[in-house]
Amino acid sequence: MSAAPKHEQYDVVVIGAGPAGLAATTATARAGLSTLLLDENAGPGGQVWRAIDATPVKNEALLGADYWSGAEIARAARDSGAEIIHRATVWSLDRNLELGVSVGGGSAFIKAKRVIIATGAQERPFPIPGWTLPGVMTAGAAQTMLKSSGLVPDGPTVRAGQGPLLWLLAAQILRLGGRIDRVLDTTPRANYLAALPHAFAFMTSLYFVKGLAMMREVRAKVKVTTGVTELAAGTNRLESVSYVTAGGRRETLPVELLLLHHGVVPNVNLAMAAGVEHRWNELQLCWTPVLDADGNSSLPGIAIAGDGAGIGGAQAALWRGRIAAERAIKALRPTAKVSDLSPQLKRAERGRAFLDILFKPAKQFRIPQGDTIVCRCEEITAKDVLDSVAIGATGPNQLKAYRRTGMGPCQGRLCGLTVTELMAEARGKSPQEIGYYRLRAPVKPIMLSELASLPKSDEATKAVVRG
Repeated sequence: MSAAPKHEQYDVVVIGAGPAGLAATTATARAGLSTLLLDENAGPGGQVWRAIDATPVKNEALLGADYWSGAEIARAARDSGAEIIHRATVWSLDRNLELGVSVGGGSAFIKAKRVIIATGAQERPFPIPGWTLPGVMTAGAAQTMLKSSGLVPDGPTVRAGQGPLLWLLAAQILRLGGRIDRVLDTTPRANYLAALPHAFAFMTSLYFVKGLAMMREVRAKVKVTTGVTELAAGTNRLESVSYVTAGGRRETLPVELLLLHHGVVPNVNLAMAAGVEHRWNELQLCWTPVLDADGNSSLPGIAIAGDGAGIGGAQAALWRGRIAAERAIKALRPTAKVSDLSPQLKRAERGRAFLDILFKPAKQFRIPQGDTIVCRCEEITAKDVLDSVAIGATGPNQLKAYRRTGMGPCQGRLCGLTVTELMAEARGKSPQEIGYYRLRAPVKPIMLSELASLPKSDEATKAVVRG
């Protein structure tokens, strides 16, 4: 592994070492293209295979076969001849395929002939009363601690939300001897009927048997409350979680740890800042990039693979990464032979529509009201946003001037979707019409010293001195 990029230019730069990024890196490097893989984590795997080379959980049965399948993928990328840099922050990407990268306290600009963005997914915001309190975590954060350090909760713990990760994390925690007192399932009951037309495709997919087994495993050990329509974690400290069932009954559970999960959405910040066109996805309720069948974006030379192209799961991400890589190979080596991998991708995506419809989050959990915090960085509430709309704020970018939403360290990752939907509802418009934050470099927080370390020409230095 390199401490900093060895060269100023590469044939292919891949951003993100999850399933898609690892697969793309392996393919382009093996084809003889100079390939650089940049990833912000300490090791390969992304969230799906996090800490695959370093996890202290060595019993393969505890994390499951799907997790350990990542070891071979990571090994293939490492042995491919690609240059791989971890703990690297990619904070800029422009239309000329120049990237700003920070590694080890210093920054540099590098050029690429092709860029494959494989930044994956992030958890959807889950803005309920008390979601910013100490003791409230996302499922993804809890899973990171489990995989990286083998840590599981041992006090009163409640899992709340919906989606496949709800059941996967619960199963993993229980296998490692952790404690879960209750699972509060917020899946709207109407979703089951809506998803029914897609049930056959799901039952014949890769997901069905595994998902059913996980649900049975968890239900055998933990009480599951379904049809939850309201959630609140308190106002000053986390002592309990209150919820309302589909029948209208309100209950309260004592809790020390509340793990929230509302599904995942594409991590779009880098691609948006680069100028890639995005559209509002009504099925997945998020922004997704406009791509062709090969993953090529609206900007020449930039492809997007994996869940950053739209949520599809780890297996689909692998094939998307390979497809994007083969198109890069063909673009740079026109005589190269490439394969048609679309049938494999289609098979990996089978059943996805069922999951998207079944786990479509309810409106009340996406669009908060009153004093519920929307922007965690600036502590802006739903009422603050609506008050700004009432006096003239027309979209997320104008809202920045009113309330500074989206201007904190997360740069909109934890509030962007909520702000868009909240303003869309208030103004009677679609999320597409309301739009998203206008993102600019740097898209990740970096130190001023890192910017100062960038190579400077004599002309630039003289300009500053004269100024």
